[in-house]
Amino acid sequence: MYRRLAPGTEAVPSRALFDGGVTIRPGRLPRPHRDDALIALAGLVGGLAFWAIGLHSQSGRWLPGAWVLVPLFVMSGLELLRRTAPQTALVLATLTLVADQFTRGNLATVLMFTDIMYAAVLYGTPAAARRIPRVTVLLTITVTVGCYAWLRTPDALLIGIATGLIAFTPAATGVLVRNHREAAVTARLQAEQTALLAEMDRTQAVIAERSRMARELHDMVANHLSAIAIHSTAALSIDDPKTSRDALGVIRENSVDGLAEMRRLIGLLRDSSGDREPAAAPTLAGLDALVSQARTNGLDAHLTDARPAGEKLPTPVELAAYRIVQESLTNALKHAAPGEVTVTLAREGSALTVCVRSPHGERPGPRAPGSGAGLIGMHERVELLGGTFGAGKCDAGKVWQVRARLPVTEGGSTV
Repeated sequence: MYRRLAPGTEAVPSRALFDGGVTIRPGRLPRPHRDDALIALAGLVGGLAFWAIGLHSQSGRWLPGAWVLVPLFVMSGLELLRRTAPQTALVLATLTLVADQFTRGNLATVLMFTDIMYAAVLYGTPAAARRIPRVTVLLTITVTVGCYAWLRTPDALLIGIATGLIAFTPAATGVLVRNHREAAVTARLQAEQTALLAEMDRTQAVIAERSRMARELHDMVANHLSAIAIHSTAALSIDDPKTSRDALGVIRENSVDGLAEMRRLIGLLRDSSGDREPAAAPTLAGLDALVSQARTNGLDAHLTDARPAGEKLPTPVELAAYRIVQESLTNALKHAAPGEVTVTLAREGSALTVCVRSPHGERPGPRAPGSGAGLIGMHERVELLGGTFGAGKCDAGKVWQVRARLPVTEGGSTV
């Protein structure tokens, strides 16, 4: 975006640049931070107070008198740039400190230089933050060795110590504070990333639980509702008292069973205390009752269990196999042509094979509509266990076959 400018002026992008917490817009002078202005004012007032009471740090034989105020005012002005242009402020402050050595000297000027050195490391570029402490170390060593070689007295070491206190100490402090701030920012970003990942995990867990509930609800209720829909249509379309009475009996039985299943599921959803024992999941031992119910609903269904006698499979595998048979019988009730529906269970190596075959063709009489959710649910169950699933026509299109292969190892995923 661009600001609306007066005619004849150059358009300047309003993109903001950030340097040390101060907003800089191209085409404008940087606006000093409020804290920098307070530091500059405090340094200036303190320096004037030292000058007024006659407190000086040197003899000032070259520039005596009020010349000491010139570096003081320049250094206090450079304090305004400590955050917006830290490296420029440091270069000018170094020259100002050198100039101060030719006057009587002011302690406030020296203290403000140490603050500018500290700010140059803290608010400067990463390269400057690495380079400045190294330069100050070399400067301190050079000054110490040079002064000792020139003066040849132990007092010369004090000049090196003073140089280290003025140059290296604030630079090292700036490095410590900068590293601490960067570590804090990194920790905050990691915490935000962890919170984001936790929220993603929570969302995925909710989606997975909703999908599981949808599968359970569909598998438990669809069979009963399909039978009710087919037999109620038959009762309405066939003018035969016996047929209507038989249909109403099947409708009532499926209504009661479906209502019981719904109440059980609602009870599980409402009970969030954790004190209640979870309801037992359907197992392969209940397939006989499931096939008998299908025969009551009008299917010519038969079960063949070729597994080893007394074999106990993992609960997720038995639940998935039971639901696949249940949904396949429901689909056969809704869509299959007249004829025999076979359910076959067999053990093939380390997997359980479930196969349901039903006649495929035109179905006479009433039909219940299908949504396709049953096949999706069966495929999801098999996929969660790491198995294979297939459904489609075979035997020259005369048979519809549903076949699932479920690994029986305990290491598989649960449904």
